[in-house]
Amino acid sequence: MINRRTLLAAAAATAAMPAHAFEVDPIFRPQRVSIKGDVAPGQILILPGAHFLYYIDQPGSAMRYGVGFGRAGQAISGTYVIGRKKEWPTWRPTNAMIERNPAAYGRFKGNDYVQPGGPSNPLGARALYLYRDGRYTFDAIHGTTEPQSIGRSVSNGCVRLVNDHVLDLYPRVPVGTKVTVL
Repeated sequence: MINRRTLLAAAAATAAMPAHAFEVDPIFRPQRVSIKGDVAPGQILILPGAHFLYYIDQPGSAMRYGVGFGRAGQAISGTYVIGRKKEWPTWRPTNAMIERNPAAYGRFKGNDYVQPGGPSNPLGARALYLYRDGRYTFDAIHGTTEPQSIGRSVSNGCVRLVNDHVLDLYPRVPVGTKVTVL
């Protein structure tokens, strides 16, 4: 029989287990790669079909990260700007997300609840918010509690990175950085 102490210890151990215990395919781990020399440093390029994000930080060279991307019909494209950044961001699904998937997001229907930042938040450890024409687009580059989604097209439109990887990218990228999704 499980007593209260055993239940609490099991819950604490489960909560302490890192989400990154899932091993991401080595191709999706951050790595320095060569890039065409005519691509200007200080920008992000995202290749949705390949599931890679490139932060070009010097001529002819970039840091490449594996990403999860938007599922069919919800993938983003075009040019954006990082309008703001947030450590341990709060999160609330959009009304469209709640409507599309009430089983997953029903607890948000009919209220103003916002999930606090922390290890169980779907936006993960960091978020870089995407803006277009000075307005937030409701899309972001962020961490994830679902590392198995890296290399797949399964999100509601955002660009996901493993939390350890977004922690590496976040300090490199200033607000105002151009983001191009090809």
